Amino acid sequence: MTDLFAARSQMAMSLAFHILFAVAGIGMPFLMVLSERMWLKTRQEVYLVLTKRWAKGTAILFAVGAVSGTVLSFELGLLWPGFMKYAGAIIGMPFSLEGFAFFTEAIFLGLYLYGWGRLSPKTHWFTGILVAFSGMISGIFVVMANAWMNAPAGFEMANGHAANIRPFVAMFNAAFFSQTLHMTIAAYLATAVVVVGIHASTLLRDPNNGFHRAALRTALPLAIVTAFLQPLSGDISARDIARRQPEKFAAMEGLFKTRRGAPFEIGGFPDTKTETMNYSVKIPKLLSLMTYHDPNAEVRGLESFPRDDWPNPVVVHLSFQVMIGCGVFMVIVCGIALVLWWKRKALPTNQPLLRAFVVMAPMGFIAVEAGWFVTEVGRQPWIIYRVMRTADAVTPMPWLVVPFLTFSAIYLFLAVIVTMLLWWQVLSSPTKYRRKA
Repeated sequence: MTDLFAARSQMAMSLAFHILFAVAGIGMPFLMVLSERMWLKTRQEVYLVLTKRWAKGTAILFAVGAVSGTVLSFELGLLWPGFMKYAGAIIGMPFSLEGFAFFTEAIFLGLYLYGWGRLSPKTHWFTGILVAFSGMISGIFVVMANAWMNAPAGFEMANGHAANIRPFVAMFNAAFFSQTLHMTIAAYLATAVVVVGIHASTLLRDPNNGFHRAALRTALPLAIVTAFLQPLSGDISARDIARRQPEKFAAMEGLFKTRRGAPFEIGGFPDTKTETMNYSVKIPKLLSLMTYHDPNAEVRGLESFPRDDWPNPVVVHLSFQVMIGCGVFMVIVCGIALVLWWKRKALPTNQPLLRAFVVMAPMGFIAVEAGWFVTEVGRQPWIIYRVMRTADAVTPMPWLVVPFLTFSAIYLFLAVIVTMLLWWQVLSSPTKYRRKA
């Protein structure tokens, strides 16, 4: 049990670190392309400077993401040999395609960074589009593999081993669409809101800075669009989970008893001893209505499943609530920004709204981390849902606490270095561009 806890802790720490750079690696190239498009359209120098700075930030994030991603690939084999022995041949294709997309992204990122003045403007912009597309596809392939763990398909059991493997059926499993859609939108949203928040914080000190106004003008539309799309994709994902992984859904909602006309509970703390929810605000019949479009529909509670198969309802429910809370806040702030922008026909930069942008800045990444806790902890005790338990896949290697501490120190060092580099990028932003931009 100690080895299992250490292995899960190390994998959780590695994933929590890597996902920040994976998300930024999807979102930043898209912002970079949008900024260069503004440069091509307006020929305002401020957008050219902004694009080059965002390109440098993209390169930094890409490099660190490559390092942390490589560590993860080794950890899969070292920490979970039982899983890789069983599932390697099934999910090998999406991992291989992810590697292909990764190298494609690296090639075109190199062309983009060193192509200024060497490629025609439109060709250069097109290489940026390929960087953004490759980053998105790379993330989708990885999520495909994770979706298979939640909805295993494309194989048959024969003497305890996987046989008759159909890679494309495995890739395009039942969870593929909802997970890839939700995660891809989350990547763009998280990146956009943190960029909006960073530049809003500078505008609070220097309201007439044209550089930061241009950055806000570029990133804010992406934040607004994705903030409104994400709840829609979340609804698709939640209803899919209710159908395929009902015990995960029950843990998400803190529902212990199977009920018709189940209420939606806001907040609250699950008590596993009394199997009740404490301190929550209940909205009658709303959970049944949202899940099955029927206010009197039956929603299965945790009592319907063996207790050994329960995910941790405290971790899953609280993580789900954090994700929802951050999402609601982002929708409200982005909605206010949209209304003000539409009414005034000008970029909304009043002081209260800029402060709200700053508060909103980390919420996209917090929601991503919380969402992955829901996904991964919610699947436990299975590493492959209803096929292989996590305890059966862990390595027998002792002293796992040693690599855990080692990798934690490495990640901490990388985090400090990246933060310093990106902070220097922000602090050294040009000030010569004024409000006219």
